[in-house]
Amino acid sequence: MPRYPVALMLVLVVAIPAAIAGADCMVFCAPGAPGTTADAQSTLDQFVAGVVTAAGWKPGSMKAVYYETGPAGVERLRSDDAVVAVVTLPFYLAHRAELGLEPLLAAVANWEGDGAWSLVAARGRLARPGDLSGWIVTGLPAYHPGLVRGPVLSAWGDLPETVGVEFTGRTLSALRKASRGEDLAVLLDRTQVDALDSLPYGDKLEVVHASGPMPGSLLCAVGNRFSKEKQSALTSALLSLHERSDGASLLETIRMTRFRELDRDLLERIAGAAD
Repeated sequence: MPRYPVALMLVLVVAIPAAIAGADCMVFCAPGAPGTTADAQSTLDQFVAGVVTAAGWKPGSMKAVYYETGPAGVERLRSDDAVVAVVTLPFYLAHRAELGLEPLLAAVANWEGDGAWSLVAARGRLARPGDLSGWIVTGLPAYHPGLVRGPVLSAWGDLPETVGVEFTGRTLSALRKASRGEDLAVLLDRTQVDALDSLPYGDKLEVVHASGPMPGSLLCAVGNRFSKEKQSALTSALLSLHERSDGASLLETIRMTRFRELDRDLLERIAGAAD
């Protein structure tokens, strides 16, 4: 464990106040994403302290925590102090009913672009949806298979009943298998697609279909635990956070570029097609 001078430790304590007893909690959950709860904690402490200041709340009145697995995130969101959540679209679709998730804003990650997903397979192996018979489609969106079979791939055509949809966060491993000619297609976000050419086997892969735009992550209220007054203060603070130099830096620490107003009609269409 690293040792820090006492003076520096005191500065850190002053800069990021500890959460007060009974503090509300903002839960981040991104199944399959890198990092662990412990790894992310110091970054989230810094971020939520800045959000509290921007919202005009008492220092330490909100805390934040991150989970990289769905079950851990679901369990934490069942706690009474979990009042808001930043979750991926697949997580929201899978758990919105049981957790009472009410979307408030879209959270724009610095890697997702317009939120579209591209289907990648070995070059020359997939020409039409029917070619997927007996194959596996994998990737982060597969956390909610209905998202894959519906909004992500339905515009390409009807999928065979024999295609499997399996969740994984091990994208590079899946791409390597696909490049070797296995019956495997992988869903990638924009940044991952842009990086294909940098892979030693990238020339053996190709994009065969890309979905339309969709939100990547959502800020949601959890049940009725957060008052409308606090919701309003929080959303106002987050919507303008990227316009402040310190706010832009805070967003960068959690790999976000901004929070924006949600296209509710689009989200309702996605949810309907994914069910």
